[in-house]
Amino acid sequence: MRTATVKPEAPERSRVSEIQRQRLLAAAAEVTAERGAGSVTVAHIVARSGVSRRTFYELFCDREDCLLAALDQAFARASAVVLPAYERSGRWRERIRAALGALLEFFDEEPALARLCVVESLGAGPLALERRTRVVRALIGAIDGGRSEARAGKAPVPPLTAEGVVGAVFAVLHARMLEAERRALSPLAPALMSTIVYPYLGASAAEKELHRPAPLIKKRSVRPRCDPLDGLDMRLTYRTVRVLVAIAAHPRASNREVAAAAGIADQGQISKLLGRLQSLGLIVNEGEGQPRGGPNAWGLTVRGEEVERSIRA
Repeated sequence: MRTATVKPEAPERSRVSEIQRQRLLAAAAEVTAERGAGSVTVAHIVARSGVSRRTFYELFCDREDCLLAALDQAFARASAVVLPAYERSGRWRERIRAALGALLEFFDEEPALARLCVVESLGAGPLALERRTRVVRALIGAIDGGRSEARAGKAPVPPLTAEGVVGAVFAVLHARMLEAERRALSPLAPALMSTIVYPYLGASAAEKELHRPAPLIKKRSVRPRCDPLDGLDMRLTYRTVRVLVAIAAHPRASNREVAAAAGIADQGQISKLLGRLQSLGLIVNEGEGQPRGGPNAWGLTVRGEEVERSIRA
């Protein structure tokens, strides 16, 4: 049986593809929030991302495929913060409060993803609507847990109640996100919790939730760059990655040595790549000032090291 040979450059190609994919997904969420799902085109996504149209079609079938992937990622990221909060030990009321607080905080930190989940998923096509419906059903199941904690002697709460409660919460969030002036969602937590518990635990519990202190509005957290080229006017290509990796592995390498390590035979091309990376502040020529005709000696700058580490991570 023959075994396929994996080329040494495969990891770099895979890293480049994943970074390009993430840039396209982030751009899709942003332009969808700005223009609406029905008005977004491939041209909008490509222009915002800085990734070529050819690369777009290497990664996605079409516009809808990209929007669905962005929606899936948005739901996944929201779930990653909401589920741990909900699954903490405690009664239904405490778990719902923790999950709601985590969701509103996430929406405040990621307004484009929030709008994609709540607003634009309604107009992004039938497949997007199916994904949204699955998420809503899961939320309905969690809220329906309140029936088991309803007060003794109180009339049974019908199963349809949870659907109405979730619909009411989503309607409030939807309306708030459509406002011309964006406002934080976290302060809505007490009122929304009051709405949620009222049918199950009664007016007294709802009143207590309404008067609970609203969560403090946190400043948007500064997270590590998921896009190593954030803020740089450049496109990430396989050759770019090979050059950065080569310089990291061979400090003070000359043009020819960088070209050999990066697998680029054309000396004119390597000169252009090095010049471009130098102008962006990613590499520095430590050999400058040597006698005329002396070899260059390339090294990574602090930002270049950051970019190279991010690509390898």
